[in-house]
Amino acid sequence: MSTVDRRQFIGALAAASLSVLGGRRLRGAEAPSAFTFDPSKHIIPAPDDPAHWPAFREALATWRGQIRARLTYNDALYRRQEFAWSASNYSCCFLMTCDETFYDWRSGRYTVDAFLDHGRQEFGGYDSVVLWHAYPRIGIDERNQFDFYRDMPGGLGGVRDAVHRFQRRGVKVYIDYNPWDSGTRREAKSDLDALVEMVRAIDADGIFLDTMSQAAAALRAKLDAARPGVILEGEGALPLESIHDHHASWAQWFADSRAPGVLRNKWLERRHMQHQIRRWDRDHSGELHAAWMNGSGMMIWENVFGAWVPWNPRDRSILRAMAPIQRRFTAMFSGEAWTPLVPTGQPGVYASLWEGGGLRLWTLANRDGTSAGGPLLKAPAKPGHRYFDLVAGREAAAAAEGGAVVLSGTIPPRGIGCYLSGADRDLGADFERFLGEQSRLSARASIDAAAPPRETRLLAAAPPPAPRPRVPDGMVEVPAATIELRIEMRTRECGFYDSAPPAGDMYGFNVRQFRRTVAFKRFAIDATPVTNAQFAEFLKAGAYRPRHPENFLKHWAGARPPAGKEGHPVVYVDLGDARAYAEWARKRLPTEEEWQYAGQGADGRKFPWGEKIEPGRCCGSETGDTTPVKAFPDGRSPFGCYDMCGNVWQWTESERSDGRTRFCIVRGGSYYTAKGSGWYMDGGPRQVNFAAKFLMTWPGLDRCGTIGFRCALDLE
Repeated sequence: MSTVDRRQFIGALAAASLSVLGGRRLRGAEAPSAFTFDPSKHIIPAPDDPAHWPAFREALATWRGQIRARLTYNDALYRRQEFAWSASNYSCCFLMTCDETFYDWRSGRYTVDAFLDHGRQEFGGYDSVVLWHAYPRIGIDERNQFDFYRDMPGGLGGVRDAVHRFQRRGVKVYIDYNPWDSGTRREAKSDLDALVEMVRAIDADGIFLDTMSQAAAALRAKLDAARPGVILEGEGALPLESIHDHHASWAQWFADSRAPGVLRNKWLERRHMQHQIRRWDRDHSGELHAAWMNGSGMMIWENVFGAWVPWNPRDRSILRAMAPIQRRFTAMFSGEAWTPLVPTGQPGVYASLWEGGGLRLWTLANRDGTSAGGPLLKAPAKPGHRYFDLVAGREAAAAAEGGAVVLSGTIPPRGIGCYLSGADRDLGADFERFLGEQSRLSARASIDAAAPPRETRLLAAAPPPAPRPRVPDGMVEVPAATIELRIEMRTRECGFYDSAPPAGDMYGFNVRQFRRTVAFKRFAIDATPVTNAQFAEFLKAGAYRPRHPENFLKHWAGARPPAGKEGHPVVYVDLGDARAYAEWARKRLPTEEEWQYAGQGADGRKFPWGEKIEPGRCCGSETGDTTPVKAFPDGRSPFGCYDMCGNVWQWTESERSDGRTRFCIVRGGSYYTAKGSGWYMDGGPRQVNFAAKFLMTWPGLDRCGTIGFRCALDLE
């Protein structure tokens, strides 16, 4: 798949649709007044006037029949038992593999059970998770998307064990596929074969197709031969022609009408699962309404590529009430007896009717920002039927009115309701227990729509060594000064220093500037990055053995640096390795502010030598590899520092965490650039004031072929 610009892609998600049957306007006897029926929309918009609803439902039924006939629709894959789980896959969690609640970097353990317990407490539990792995870190070195799974703690065996722990709790697991990853290390096989191999290696249940609306036709057959029941789910709007072999799809940024519209794909195939998602929104009530009124699902996503976008208490309460009802009555929500938009008794309240197994179930949504109370529904009475408020978890207030029953209650602002009608024999033996659980959930419900805050903290490093009276050999002095630093970061969806990004500040991949006034004390900094030879001396002293040795000095031959590269910067060291060396050398890592000041001096220049990039002053992508640390004397900073632009990125003492995402700021750029996609992490030489947010997981993944470090220390 060719690279797509971020803005173009977002526009495509909003605009792409297949209009198999053009919109038509109902006139004359068909409706009291004209309205447009438009099945080209991903959510077919509904007329707001209840007088139009019967004609709208008739148009829906006609359209469905015509499209199924035109497509010669075959539901064989939906009838296969191994795929049945997809129809009840309502709550899917988008899980970053670097999330601290999934992998505890302090203990070195996957914490699947604690993660799922939290999900049950806050969101009513997950039916599936997407194990998102590479973006926004991919591209900092040559590792490809499949390497990001291989380099997780425990390798593929460790990932498989974590997957099995999810599955034992009844939670299915997707892996992620990035079709745009064409500029990193290539596999010896096609992407499709590599995907199938990964599914088999970790026993995955699904593949999430990033930036794609559908998979290549060959993938379905390859997956069926490898592992039964693996579903495909794309991010883009799924074309109608592909519903038969894609059991799920995202409903991302789908626009809805005031009266809840009908999900086009779900209407065509009732067992097709669509996950509503507007990942940057703080108000998810609209998505919840669409899922609830269509018997469909939600994508739960708070850690958005390292940016913190929390769900508010109200929306969590709504989903906690919804999810158990959807799971219990999946046969109805995926069945044929669905009547959209039945009359209600309150303005702003809308309802869908679901029937099956002798039961009738109404899902209601209050579109207004005020409570709706009083008579809500009027339904034909049935002998022997009782009526229940499933959200409140109790028998409903029902009043006879002729041959009908009027159901009354209250729905909070932007909230939902649910009523069930049925005879005792059809309710199920554990129905009273189910009601009790719903009652307990109702007691916890909140109408607070404010997004909860989350603090991002600077993590403390080891105490620095005592100041030195003079500058040691190999270091340069940086004088005391008070300077306003201008720091630039590229918007890459991963947040900035504070993991909670300002609303609307995450699109476009533009550059954002930060200003910070810093009072610097006199300090010294290494004239060059630490070399392979210097790091070898450190290891020879016997002072260090990493707790997690995976990928430690991966490019070395045993305990020896690569021949001829003794003077090159050491790489494949993580932040902990760099700190250990600094402590051994009686130094510390520089803060990112110290690093920038040492690189640009007091005049705020963009590059160590001036205002623009110039040939022969730094190690860039033209070299194809690292170079000796003193190879570019004409690229030194005002204080005499080498390699402050290009060659390798450098760790700084800037580790932060919000409890979900841990990250460090790396500086300087490198020789390496992953080409072919704008989704890759920034590469090549970078301005001295450019800061890159590097998401951290564990040493085996954090050690990269393009990140080294230099040391600093305080001067008396």
